[in-house]
This record gives sequence, C-alpha cells and structure tokens, in this order.
Amino acid sequence: MTRSDTSRAEAFSDAVIAIVITLLVLELSPPRTEPGGLLAGLLAQWPTYLAYAASYIYLAVIWLNHKSAFLRVREMDVGLQWANLGILATLALLPWPTAVIIDAAEKGNPADERVAVGLYALIGALLCLSWLAFFSHLARHPELTEDEVEDSYFARERPRALAGVLSYLAAGAAGVLIHPLVASVIFVILPVFYGITSHGIDYRPAFLRGR
Repeated sequence: MTRSDTSRAEAFSDAVIAIVITLLVLELSPPRTEPGGLLAGLLAQWPTYLAYAASYIYLAVIWLNHKSAFLRVREMDVGLQWANLGILATLALLPWPTAVIIDAAEKGNPADERVAVGLYALIGALLCLSWLAFFSHLARHPELTEDEVEDSYFARERPRALAGVLSYLAAGAAGVLIHPLVASVIFVILPVFYGITSHGIDYRPAFLRGR
C-alpha cells in the first residue's frame, strides 16, 4: 500500500482552514443607516457578530483538534488521505450556513431563522461525522500512528465525534421546534467542549473528569 508522510496533508489542511476563516470576515459589513444612526445600526447587528464569533471559534477549535491528531500520526495511507479531505470538505462549507444565519437574522423572519439554524446544525453534524470517519480509520490502522501512541487512542476518540453528531442534530431540532436562540447557545458551547478536549477525551482538565 502506498504511504506518505503527513507534511503535505498538514500544510494543505492549514491553508484550507486559513482561507475558510478569512472568508468568514467577508460576512461582516457596515450597516445601512441614515446619518447619525451608525451606532444604533452597529448594535442592531449583534446576531451577525454572534454568528461570526461562533463560526470562528468552531474553526479555531477544528484547527486545534487537527493539529493534535496529526501530532500522533506518523504516515498516511489513501484511506486516511480521503478521510482528511472529508474533514476539509465539510469545514469549507461553514461560511455558507453562517451567511444564511446572518441574512435570516437581519431580515427578522422567525421561520427563516429556524431554517437557518437547522442548516447550520446539519453542517455541524456532517463535520463531526467526517471526524468520526477519520478517527475510525486510525482506530483500524494503528500502524499509521506514532510508536508512543496507544493502539486504542483513536478508538476512544470516536465517541467524542459521535457525541458531536448527535448534539448538533439535537441543537438543530431545538432551534426549529423551540427557538433559534436555543440552538445558537449550543453552537457556542460545543466548540468550547471540543477546544477543552482537543488533545483527547483522556486529556481533558481534571474538573471535567470529576476530580
């Protein structure tokens, strides 16, 4: 089986994440206001800032998790290359639902806002699903990891990705059936959790382990 080191995949992944983060800022635009109403217009755009912050934090956490994972990977086979490309394909979609949420919030239509958070949740679930495929491949092929990495390490990471799939779907359902703000709160909380556990569920802070 053809294998390669991780350098090109890491460089390409970093470039894609950097571009996607840059695209997010394009959704920030000055409000259209009458002279003297700029401050009120800026304050009225708070949903835009919330959507940008949530997506930026999410992408930053993805980068941290990606970096942590590749510290443990020694070489890549074709399956892992495709699994990594799957992660990049789904994270590259993130500016799209972010823009949809911003547009819906600016128009203030409740039905559109529910659809928007549902779309964002779907993309979040797909992204976690791509991580599940990535972890599963490494769990089946521990020979691709560094010698000091336990063979069971990435198998233990799979529930963390699966929890993300279920949590984003639950957030989307809550946003559609209850209120979009409920989903928005979950969208902010989930990246915080994945940021704290970016080096693996076994390396989370003591207070999350009940110690």
